[in-house]
Amino acid sequence: MFGLLALVTASIFFGAAIYINVAEQPARLHLDDRAALAQWVPAYRRGFEMQASLAIISGLLGAAAWWWTGNPLWGLGAAVIILNWPYTLLIIMPVNNRLEATAPDQANEETRGLLARWGRLHAGRSALGAIAAAIYLIAAARGI
Repeated sequence: MFGLLALVTASIFFGAAIYINVAEQPARLHLDDRAALAQWVPAYRRGFEMQASLAIISGLLGAAAWWWTGNPLWGLGAAVIILNWPYTLLIIMPVNNRLEATAPDQANEETRGLLARWGRLHAGRSALGAIAAAIYLIAAARGI
């Protein structure tokens, strides 16, 4: 049961992450600089809370499945989904900090460039979610 819950939470994580990359971010970049930044700030905060929680829960569930079954694929999936934390803190957070330090009325082309860069970096989170979900799916299939 732990493994299936790990798969479900990793899949939800991936779904949310890919939605941001294929729907929310392109729509945001069609806004003017000020509106794009004003939209990004609350969207990022809400998204971070949701995705951070899902990554931790999925990682813990994957680790529990590994402990319970002895199948190292569950542990590998857990490690991959948890990699979202250091990836976010070390790679994405410097861009976030610069965006959050910019007042919407001061948004300019540099801000737009940072938002575009943020979107490209966020695709890494989507990839980690997809990889973790795929590993969990393989582990689940082997357990049947």
